[in-house]
Amino acid sequence: MAKVMAVNCGSSSLKFKLYEMPEEKVITSGIVERIGHKDAIFTIRIDGDKVTKTLEVSDHGVAVQLVMDALIEHKIISSYDEIKATGHRVVQGGPYFRHSALFNDDTYSKIESLIPLAPLHNKAHLVGYDAFKKVLPHTPAVAVFDTAFHQTMLPEDYMYPIKKEYSEKYMIRRYGAHGTSHKYLCQLGETYLDGDDKRMIICHLGSGASITATHNGRCVATSMGLTPDGGIMMNTRTGDMDPSVYYQVLKMSGKDNETIFQEFNKQSGLYGVSGISNDSRDVEDAAEAGNKDAILAVNLWARRIADFIGQYYVRLGRVDMIIFSAGIGENAGIMRKYVLERIKEALGIVYDEKVNMDTRGTIATISKPESKVKVMVIPTDEELMIARETVKTLKKNNIE
Repeated sequence: MAKVMAVNCGSSSLKFKLYEMPEEKVITSGIVERIGHKDAIFTIRIDGDKVTKTLEVSDHGVAVQLVMDALIEHKIISSYDEIKATGHRVVQGGPYFRHSALFNDDTYSKIESLIPLAPLHNKAHLVGYDAFKKVLPHTPAVAVFDTAFHQTMLPEDYMYPIKKEYSEKYMIRRYGAHGTSHKYLCQLGETYLDGDDKRMIICHLGSGASITATHNGRCVATSMGLTPDGGIMMNTRTGDMDPSVYYQVLKMSGKDNETIFQEFNKQSGLYGVSGISNDSRDVEDAAEAGNKDAILAVNLWARRIADFIGQYYVRLGRVDMIIFSAGIGENAGIMRKYVLERIKEALGIVYDEKVNMDTRGTIATISKPESKVKVMVIPTDEELMIARETVKTLKKNNIE
């Protein structure tokens, strides 16, 4: 038995989950929010209860020390040595990493070189790694990449139709994201299918959202692109669209490039079309209440998802299962319905409306036996996959 810490660092947050491996038992979990502020919020679960405090947390180093002190204080561990490894989520692994990797100088420098492709994420992940390294200098650490699962795509699935010079010199291609989630869902989803030839479409629908087509455990196509801004419409992101839209808005609004880029990232999608909120639940409620802009927003959102599902059906040749997951996919029955109503005729899907509407945050089959495609809701667990990948990588490197 060994304790493994799964870590997900953002620019102002630190999420963690401590596991007993290989039993995959969650010992504790928590989050430090608003890092860099005097009113940061630290929450940790102790025996199923939440313990929360507000205090000043100047940087990630302080946040990590806060977490480690809490583990000792609440007798979750008796010494730091009990933690045998840390696994760190890294959004962008570029073309370098097809699998998770042990943190060393080479891994670190490559992640650092990829900061321009994920400026808000990769830099924060390295800050988190550095902070844990100071507290646990002799504990091995593993980088678990969101992009690694998508490295099995063929060139015609990941290349963009631009000058070869740009593709090669600037490493511009489709990388995808949410790969840790998609891998977890793929592995679990396949256990619900019979036979040896398994083809699935996985819909990770949260604030950030992506769709992946898998064939026998491998990604063949994914919706997010060079960055997490591409693919389907999201809560605040545009997803794929004519690149001239960006040029025209930039030209006609008189705003600068950075302003438009941030607007397309943070004020578009469901939020931009509805004008209501960056929380999909608010838009959903407004649509149900008859707000025309909100209705248009959810219809546009559902249409974009349906279009990708149709595209991936063709890419796979057939589909055995469609999985809905992440915040919206797991919890919003009405949003799943919007999507299913747009694909059920073409794909021969027959689903149970009551089961769909009643399913929230649990594993459930929402399609009926006569459906040509099995449809399931499966909650994702990225932290567990990080822990699994950490243990797997340590064994690969002969580290016990």
